[in-house]
Amino acid sequence: MNLGDLVVRKSYGGDLTFRVEQIVQNGAVIKGTEFRLLADSPLDDLVQVPPTRVTERGQQAQIKAKESLTQLQRDRQEQSQRSGSTLSAAAGDSGSWAAPQASKEASYFEVPGKVLHLDGDPSYLNKSLSLYEQLRIPAEGHHVHESSMADTLYRLLPRVRPSIVVITGHDGVLKGPHTYDLYSLNSYKNSQNFIAAIRIAREYERNFDALTIVAGACQSHFEALLGAGANFASSPGRILIHALDPVYVAAKASFTSIRETVNLNDVLNHTISGSQGIGGVETRGSFRIGMPRLQNLSALKVTPSAI
Repeated sequence: MNLGDLVVRKSYGGDLTFRVEQIVQNGAVIKGTEFRLLADSPLDDLVQVPPTRVTERGQQAQIKAKESLTQLQRDRQEQSQRSGSTLSAAAGDSGSWAAPQASKEASYFEVPGKVLHLDGDPSYLNKSLSLYEQLRIPAEGHHVHESSMADTLYRLLPRVRPSIVVITGHDGVLKGPHTYDLYSLNSYKNSQNFIAAIRIAREYERNFDALTIVAGACQSHFEALLGAGANFASSPGRILIHALDPVYVAAKASFTSIRETVNLNDVLNHTISGSQGIGGVETRGSFRIGMPRLQNLSALKVTPSAI
């Protein structure tokens, strides 16, 4: 068994695929390839699998992830079409704007909500940033240990000035000699750290529609995260969430118009983990349109006028 090997756990029926992150004596720290799960396991409970092997649960997650991405791309395209239609209608009503034909030729520009993404896992962060880029969503990402997220946000928020903050990484209900209490934050690995970061973000911006906060990871204390000021959080059913679920919610907020609220049914039904993985409250979108269309400055003929 070596670092980086793909493995499954015999005691769990090989339901999920993991990557070996660390080996300590007779045990290993393993990380889910599809789900935000960091676990420990005895070496004799692990079975190495080839990269081509996909568990049934992993295959279902991949299918759902593709469906979710397709839906996001469709929503993104529809938002652009609505932007053009809105300007065309305005042109017809006022008579003073650009003609409808000019609107169809993109006489406007789009301003999706900017995302600041803090992630406790570097590989999940890279996957998330790749998806933001694919969807043409402006995003800045940082790999930050969960315990340092509050301090990091305190420094970054005034500089980045995002519309949306994602606070995620690893979490989970802790194993212990006593029965866990799901109401107690002491039963969770990192929910307290997420809450500290949410509070810093809410001190920076108290308006829920001016700053959308998406927070949590696998099995996080959903109610406490919402209570601290998150718009969307995991995990209502204390289940494992997919690595890209927080990205899906952030993307929905980024290209939902400021004239509309994020469709909660879409969040519940189209995230990979579903309504038991992610939930939230009514929140206005962050997408804006502007006029006139941004020009190619290198092609402009300008006569300097300043001395």
